[in-house]
Amino acid sequence: ALVLLLLSLLGLAAAGKLLVVLVDRSPWLSMREVLDILGQRGHEVVVLAPEVTMRIKPSKTFVMKMYSVPYTQEDLKKEFQAFFHFSFEQGSFLERFVKAYQGIKRITNFGVSSCGHLLQNKELIRYLEESKFDAVLTDPVLLCGAILAKHLSVPAVYFLRGIPCGLDFEATQCPRPPSYVPRGFTQLTDRMTFLQRVKNLLHDIPDIFLCDFAFEPYSKLASEFLQQDVTVQDLLRQASVWLLRSEFVLEYPRPLMPNIIPIGGANCAHK
Repeated sequence: ALVLLLLSLLGLAAAGKLLVVLVDRSPWLSMREVLDILGQRGHEVVVLAPEVTMRIKPSKTFVMKMYSVPYTQEDLKKEFQAFFHFSFEQGSFLERFVKAYQGIKRITNFGVSSCGHLLQNKELIRYLEESKFDAVLTDPVLLCGAILAKHLSVPAVYFLRGIPCGLDFEATQCPRPPSYVPRGFTQLTDRMTFLQRVKNLLHDIPDIFLCDFAFEPYSKLASEFLQQDVTVQDLLRQASVWLLRSEFVLEYPRPLMPNIIPIGGANCAHK
């Protein structure tokens, strides 16, 4: 009887309390199954979501906490459609760069606005502080989860496909030499001529400008909320574990750090 009692206590101790802050749409499709399984295994899962979402819906396996945002469902849908349509448009590099700049800026404004309203919700922040979470699970493309993990002083677990401009490589200190690792959308392979390597290197230059304006608002937001100077890289480097949704059947293998765990790729339910 004593052994059974001790085993039952161990079972209770194994369950944890997880705060989830995720990006809407495709990342949610693969995360939903993960949360359902965690809930079935006895973990307490709390999902933070804006009142206006495209995919995130309540479930019996987790608690859902909503917060208000200053935009409508129609606004969100319109911006996402406009953002993805430009990816299939033809044109010169300069034309595509300008459209990418404008599209990313609009989407970033939505993310920063949503995060700002969450961080200003004193009642919700107080609830998070009192809930004593064991970890925060988040997609670092939306840095609000990383900000909350730092504020709550709990481990951050990043669940991602990748971050624009290779910010995840910098944060994890994974090497990514342009002479060997082809950049996205270049249609190059890991066997390049000299001129192709030059092209691959030049492809990084516009990314510097795109990421500077796309993520800098999060740095300002984090610094104001945490009341200390915080950079985007500071937020990204705090991750305890990176769950990488990469499939090396479709991508070129690359070096990974010990706390990076490839978990497979598609944004869909497991079969």
